[in-house]
Amino acid sequence: MVVSDSDASGGEQEQDGAGQKPESPSRPVTAAARRERRATARPAGKSAARADDKTRPAGKSGEKTAPDAKGAPTPKRDQKPKKASVFARLVRFIREVWAELRKVIWPNRKQMVTYTIVVLVFVVFMVGLVSVLDLAFKWGIGKIFG
Repeated sequence: MVVSDSDASGGEQEQDGAGQKPESPSRPVTAAARRERRATARPAGKSAARADDKTRPAGKSGEKTAPDAKGAPTPKRDQKPKKASVFARLVRFIREVWAELRKVIWPNRKQMVTYTIVVLVFVVFMVGLVSVLDLAFKWGIGKIFG
């Protein structure tokens, strides 16, 4: 076994019978080489079909394709961004509320009856406690000032 100084991983590599290293790709050193290697290692699925589609722009999906997008000045801090119309904000609000309501785990009938009984018992208990305290304070004030 021979240890190579040029091996990026620091491990050992075996030589074949002819004294040459086996053909194994070394780790890319630059970021561009890593990106290229990742691009060639991707499976041929939906992303490959999209890559072959020539109707899509060459940049990333989130990139602006306008030629002056990179040269646009940074907006001033005291300038407020434009708000959407009232109708658009209302529609967005309703959409977000609807999305949150879909996440709710709704109770079944048995749970609903149980929760209702628990709440009613608690309310009756609190009304009784406040009534007893009210009568006690009324009696105490009557004895002191009456």
